[in-house]
Amino acid sequence: MGEATGIEIKNLYKIFGPNGKDMVQLVKDGMSKAELNEKHNHVLGLNNINISMPGGKIEVVMGLSGSGKSTLIRHINRLIDPTDGEVLYGDEDVCKMSQGELREFRRHKTAMVFQKFALLPHRTVMKNTVYGLEIQGVSMKEAEERAARWIARVGLEGFEDHYPNQLSGGMQQRVGLARALTNDADILLMDEAFSALDPLIRMDMQTVLLDLQEELHKTIVFITHDLDEALRLGDKIAILRDGAVIQQGTGQEIVLRPADEYIADFVKEVNRGRVILVDTVMDKTKTLEGGLTVQSGIMLEEAAKKFAETGQGECCVVNGDGKPLGVLNVQDTISAMVTPASH
Repeated sequence: MGEATGIEIKNLYKIFGPNGKDMVQLVKDGMSKAELNEKHNHVLGLNNINISMPGGKIEVVMGLSGSGKSTLIRHINRLIDPTDGEVLYGDEDVCKMSQGELREFRRHKTAMVFQKFALLPHRTVMKNTVYGLEIQGVSMKEAEERAARWIARVGLEGFEDHYPNQLSGGMQQRVGLARALTNDADILLMDEAFSALDPLIRMDMQTVLLDLQEELHKTIVFITHDLDEALRLGDKIAILRDGAVIQQGTGQEIVLRPADEYIADFVKEVNRGRVILVDTVMDKTKTLEGGLTVQSGIMLEEAAKKFAETGQGECCVVNGDGKPLGVLNVQDTISAMVTPASH
């Protein structure tokens, strides 16, 4: 498998209304969403979005409803046409593709997983899973062999002949995931894919996705309104509000340095022990002979468990080769796990 291709979104605008094209300049000149609506009866969906989505990684786009995140993900496979801007997949601008090129791109390069499962009710698990390959014209024998592998991988072996209404919500969403993976697309678009699930099943599905991604390295764009989900899944996170990106970075960057009050409010409740790495908190100027060691790149929560189990007050953080990088102590670990009272 070659390197996965990333997605570059550049200066993307979407204005809903009959004269969107004429309105772009007004927005570029600083007109607000509210003003555009009041004066011109047009709705600003996306306002100058620039996001570099790395190939083979999970990019989470997060925001409350109405922030533009679902509009944004639909630009990647051009279910929505932009008013202005570019969506680059490698060297190709999806916005400039002909209808034929776009059809090929959608069929072969992208797969979508929706919140509402979108399974065909009159088709079994197997027939739902092969659906994309059927459209591509793959022979039924090969399609079913490929599908069977993914059905097993998402934990549904033995359910091939069940119909969607015989399955729980979590199982239906596994079928949606198996169908998307069977398509063998480079890009997986997941729009609030786990939002309808109960919290425990949702955590299960996040684990399934992370396990699969460790092996597949797809370019995944994952939309959510849930910060814990964003932090658990995202290699990078972009936060939208009113159609604009207000912050992007790693989960750790966003939690430690929220760009504004809006995001600071979001991250207040976060379990920092599961977001912040030992490397961020360790003292790089110190060394420690013998005693407890922990791996670089683990979360504070894991280090805290080690402190508790061993009764040690400090440990040495080492890289993969066992080379010491710094020293972490229990006080710093605990204080970093506790949210600062104010900013």
